[in-house]
Amino acid sequence: MKTLSIYDPSMCCSSGVCGPSVDPVLVQLSADLEWLKKQGITVDRHNLSQQAADFADNVVVRQALQIEGQNCLPLIFADTHRVASRFYPTREQFVKIFGLTLDASSCGCDEGGCCS
Repeated sequence: MKTLSIYDPSMCCSSGVCGPSVDPVLVQLSADLEWLKKQGITVDRHNLSQQAADFADNVVVRQALQIEGQNCLPLIFADTHRVASRFYPTREQFVKIFGLTLDASSCGCDEGGCCS
């Protein structure tokens, strides 16, 4: 089974989609992660402020933080391979990373075309 692991910077909640000024990137990421789950990808998220031990327990993450500082976050892993840092991939990038197919039905659009 394919796994996506995300090591997020400190956020107020597990998804970062809370509070008075929600980051639209995190809103889109939340939707993309739900889509990935429907494609059979296991998604694990780790929030620095809530699961600091997860960061310390992962040698690659711990080393990245020691060398690059917290600016390296978010760190994104597909299985055990680091595929991104400092930004959240788009759905299209996740499609390439996992070798998935993106069509009108998988992006949340209807048969008439995309609504974005």
